[in-house]
Amino acid sequence: MCAGMFLVLLDVTVVNVAVPSITAGLGTTTAGVQWVVDGYTVALASLLLAGGAFGDRLGHRQVVAVGLVIFGAASAGCALAPSANVLVATRAAQGVGAAMLLPGSIAAIADAYPERAAQARALGIWAGVSSLALPAGPLLGGLLVSTLGWRAVFWVNPPITAICLVGVLVWARASGEHRPRRLDPAGLVLGTIGLAAVVYAVIAAGVDAVTAVVAGAAGVLALVVLVVVERRVAEPLLPPSLFRRPAFAAANGSALVMNLTSNGLLFVLTRYLQSVLGHSALEAGVMLLPLFVPLAALSPLAGRLTARHGPRPVLLAGAVLAAAGQLCLLLVSTTSSYPRLIPALIGVGLGVGLFTAPIVATAIRSVPAERSGLASGINNTARQAGTALGVAIYGAIAASPAHPGHFIDALRDLGIAAAVLWIAAAALTTATTRT
Repeated sequence: MCAGMFLVLLDVTVVNVAVPSITAGLGTTTAGVQWVVDGYTVALASLLLAGGAFGDRLGHRQVVAVGLVIFGAASAGCALAPSANVLVATRAAQGVGAAMLLPGSIAAIADAYPERAAQARALGIWAGVSSLALPAGPLLGGLLVSTLGWRAVFWVNPPITAICLVGVLVWARASGEHRPRRLDPAGLVLGTIGLAAVVYAVIAAGVDAVTAVVAGAAGVLALVVLVVVERRVAEPLLPPSLFRRPAFAAANGSALVMNLTSNGLLFVLTRYLQSVLGHSALEAGVMLLPLFVPLAALSPLAGRLTARHGPRPVLLAGAVLAAAGQLCLLLVSTTSSYPRLIPALIGVGLGVGLFTAPIVATAIRSVPAERSGLASGINNTARQAGTALGVAIYGAIAASPAHPGHFIDALRDLGIAAAVLWIAAAALTTATTRT
């Protein structure tokens, strides 16, 4: 089950390192390459709830197996894409497969470890193993891009998915017998349209103001209608009753902040290291290790600390460290070099490494056991929506690295804004999470 999250995170970090090469190879623009990242994350975020609901209805083992097949086939399509538009479409197909993998992997672990302390430790191991994709992604991506070209980063996935599929079919147990839930097609369609339109509006803001306003209005309208519809559906895809639980609402809001600030920063930093400082893809991958290594190393420890002391102190420590790391971006200037960036990378890596396992555990344990698939789907939806919005917002504000002065100023302003969001997340989780 850890392999599902590993593949999804590997694909995010591998593609981020390949962004400059994809831009040059396919002759696309900044907005176009943002959609290479966001085409994946928007589809993933929009369909995670459906993936969790399908898993609760049909069994998480079966849904994970289908997700692996789709993910592998779509990865081959990405590697063969002749244009940016085709690449965006196949990246969206990857997101469909990933949306079936993520909630199924978490819910299967929750089913296997129902006792809270054991579940927290298991989720810590899951977060640690899957987080190995984060340091592996930049190194593997940088090596592949530098030697074989950007298409090679997508050819990595098909053989791994084939091996994982065999493992799931042979070893994974069927999930517990939960009451089948009805699907909510109206909620699925409205949620997908709303998120996609809002992300498109942010990306288009710096290019075409009229298009951005129209798309933003359409997205907000779709999300408002979604709230109205979900109040009237017998078994909604996004149950309003769950969000009346303060711990659940705070956990998902904080998860969105975590991915918005960390993945938005990652998107901008890969362009900064390659396009502003002039490093190769492989060098940039190595330089990002101070961000990813603490994240991968601390996740299992965070799971054990959560099992022993509860999630509140671990969440608070992670949020404070991440906020401090974001503020360290103020050290970066137009005349500075890579060492000035290291404190920010380490701070954010330590903070997110401590934050991930307890925020997932908090979201799952705050709902009834039979809703674990849906809870994990909602939590991952919040995280992936944060990724999509983060890439769009950071990319739109920082704009092109061809103008280094504006790019650096925007990076510092984004660091201040991210620190404020992390402090708000710390306050929310401290106020709502039980000891």
